[in-house]
Amino acid sequence: MFRFAFIAVLVATLLSPAMAHDYTVGALKIGHPWARATPKGAAVGGGYITITNTGSAPDRLVGGGTAIAGRFEVHEMSMDNGVMKMRMLPKGLDIKPGETVTFKPGGFHIMFTGLKRQLVQGERFKATLQFEKAGTVEVDFAIEGIGGAKAGGAHGGHEMPGTKMKH
Repeated sequence: MFRFAFIAVLVATLLSPAMAHDYTVGALKIGHPWARATPKGAAVGGGYITITNTGSAPDRLVGGGTAIAGRFEVHEMSMDNGVMKMRMLPKGLDIKPGETVTFKPGGFHIMFTGLKRQLVQGERFKATLQFEKAGTVEVDFAIEGIGGAKAGGAHGGHEMPGTKMKH
């Protein structure tokens, strides 16, 4: 009996539509939307994705929205004389033809401000991405650990020691 139950749960998990984590809108391919878990009471959270433009014309991520936060903003982090700076990109982010843009900690990211609830590891939430030409697409953000995909690398990357951050 246990073996049958285990196999049934495994099959249901593998076939679940929630496992689908890649999306397409127009010529844009969106891969693995994820967010870091947040501590209780946090007012902001970060979201990360990859966007590949398979078309022949540029497009731009201009914004989006989600029920879990008051605002959805596109941000960039960069180093300037040893100081990590973060800034909102009010006009969004260009995705050139043939280009893949990776949103990751320490670089481009989506900032969810005015969080209405804690982001809990293992859960998911829906958000809408708004592109200048391709339009909108609803995606599922998987919530990963607080320390997921550290600055400077893919999942399990390394921190950037000795950096200061300025907003």
